[in-house]
Amino acid sequence: MKYDPDIKIEECEGVYPPHDDTFLMIQCVEVDGGEKVLEMGCGTGIVAIHCAKKGAEVTAVDINPVAVECALGNAELNRIALRTIRSDLFSRVPGRYDLVLFNSPYLPVQEEGVGVAWSGGRGGLEVVQRFLGEAIHRLRPGGRLLLMVSSRMDETALEGMISHFRCRRLGSRRFFFEKLSVLELVPIQVRPGSP
Repeated sequence: MKYDPDIKIEECEGVYPPHDDTFLMIQCVEVDGGEKVLEMGCGTGIVAIHCAKKGAEVTAVDINPVAVECALGNAELNRIALRTIRSDLFSRVPGRYDLVLFNSPYLPVQEEGVGVAWSGGRGGLEVVQRFLGEAIHRLRPGGRLLLMVSSRMDETALEGMISHFRCRRLGSRRFFFEKLSVLELVPIQVRPGSP
């Protein structure tokens, strides 16, 4: 199952359309009713809408203003309440969340325009590094992150970035040129007085 067949999505020019990575994220995400969820890099809004249909209170964020409008339009098409924010990562995002999802730009390339949706910069990790540094402070107690990663990323650097999280691989899919995985990251709580 890719996603709830009752979800209607209209693709928008200039917005990353749902692909295999999107459907892998949907397959891996589990939310409870009433949870506060933030989807970073929402694109068409399909993942955010999926979470909202499960009863979560969802905020959808994208740096692309067209994507923000596209996600809002798709939420209205599905009669789903969705808060949308145009923001470069967390720069304009208030509050704390139980779950933060990010199908991050993970390819080790520099692109502009629509290519920003998959351009992860050198090593595929520049955006992920910024995201993790900010996201850890945006979680409620017991909160978690879901992050899409690719085998094309610099794996040694990625391991260093996620070393202060408990990490669990929720799902993977192999394609002809890479393996995609969804990681669940939960901050490791340091007890007072711990070294």
